[in-house]
Amino acid sequence: MEERLLGSEAKDISDLKGRIWIENKKIWKVGFPAALARVTQYGMFVVTQSFIGHAGKLQLAGYALIQIIAVRFANGILLGMSSATETLCGQAFGARQYHMMGVYLQRSWIINLLTATILLPVFIFSGKIFRLLGEEEETASAAGYISLWFIPMLYFFSLAFSLQKYLQTQLKNMIVGWLSAASFALHVLLSWIFVSKLNWGIPGAMIAMNISSWLVIIGELVYVVGGWCPDTWRGFTLAAFTDLIPVIKLSISSGLMLCLEFWYNAVLVLLAGYMKNATTQVSALSICLNITAWEFMLCIAFLTSASVRVSNELGRGDAKAAKFSVKVILFISLCLGAFFFIICLAFDSQIAKLFTNEQMVIKAVSNLSLLLAFSVLLNSFQAVLTGVAVGAGRQSMVACINVSSYYIGGVPIGVILGYVAHLQIKGIWIGMTIGVVMQVMVLGYVTSRTNWDEQVKKASERLNSWFLRPSEESNNENFIRESLNG
Repeated sequence: MEERLLGSEAKDISDLKGRIWIENKKIWKVGFPAALARVTQYGMFVVTQSFIGHAGKLQLAGYALIQIIAVRFANGILLGMSSATETLCGQAFGARQYHMMGVYLQRSWIINLLTATILLPVFIFSGKIFRLLGEEEETASAAGYISLWFIPMLYFFSLAFSLQKYLQTQLKNMIVGWLSAASFALHVLLSWIFVSKLNWGIPGAMIAMNISSWLVIIGELVYVVGGWCPDTWRGFTLAAFTDLIPVIKLSISSGLMLCLEFWYNAVLVLLAGYMKNATTQVSALSICLNITAWEFMLCIAFLTSASVRVSNELGRGDAKAAKFSVKVILFISLCLGAFFFIICLAFDSQIAKLFTNEQMVIKAVSNLSLLLAFSVLLNSFQAVLTGVAVGAGRQSMVACINVSSYYIGGVPIGVILGYVAHLQIKGIWIGMTIGVVMQVMVLGYVTSRTNWDEQVKKASERLNSWFLRPSEESNNENFIRESLNG
């Protein structure tokens, strides 16, 4: 009897190992290309900052203001709004409603391009905006000049994010990873030629970024419309203009969810701009935030994996598989976070030397190394839990949690520690970290209490309400054409 029980336990352990291994392969099939794409694409910003930073402390501070405030502001909105595409396409793929994925992609393009155009004045008038916010005149002027070079990147975001999420939900995002890696290598080469050899300065660095980024878009469009996605792409359709209102609602809640996270760090930089020796403080903080953001790009791979795996399984109607996937992804992401925690502590003073030669900035970065390490560790929890919410279409809930944790908790605590307790930039960052801890705790509790059978039901209802048969797409196009002609 005991031998049978032991044999049964061994079999269960073996089955569990097999399930973990299979799930692991599914996770990395989505996660590796996503990590490669996000790390290399964000790496372009880091490389550009490095070339601009060695030109001088003022240029570095100006670039930091525009990248971490204006660019992150727009990036957060457009990336967040594109997560609606991730939810819809992921669940449609799981439910085998393949032709609807192309429709969802085109709806996302329409909404994102309109949003990018609305955001355009932020980049055109950023210099004046920073002056109104009380930033130093020279730093605000430098940021205003650099922001004009970021306008092509604004429209890059509006197309790229939707394309990437469309491809990754059908497990075809390896093309995105390799295109992004190739464009990153090209960006490094062009930056070296334009800045170091031709001495074009800021224009050279920004031209290199714009060329490299848009080559990714061109490659992805060729892949999609050229016949490599025959089941999910059936050409441009006027059906994309139907049912926009519910998609806009989901996109807005998705945008709020992520942009509130992105703006959180922007608030930190903005507050640093009011401190003594603001140029050094902003420069040091921007270097730290770029390190955490670059590491977060790896964590976004797990956010992506969590979103795709959860949305696919919910669309397929398998609640247990969705729950099991969450556990495996969370463990892998935690291991990655622990690794980078150790790296940040071990190389605290060496990191800043990659970005600047200014000794005051290097010393300031070294003083923030412990907080930097804790931030990269928290990223591993935060990303997966957010990805689970995206996969289930619960973006509005996460937006509410972010507002409460960050702006009711973290920011006020940071202001008190920074200005009242005179801890300066370290105090502000401690407050911000407390806000992230609050967010992770609440998201962790909500995820642990989730009724996955209920989420399967909600996913089915959402897909059925927006489902169009191929014949209905044609009928919609004919109706719109007749309306336009008549």
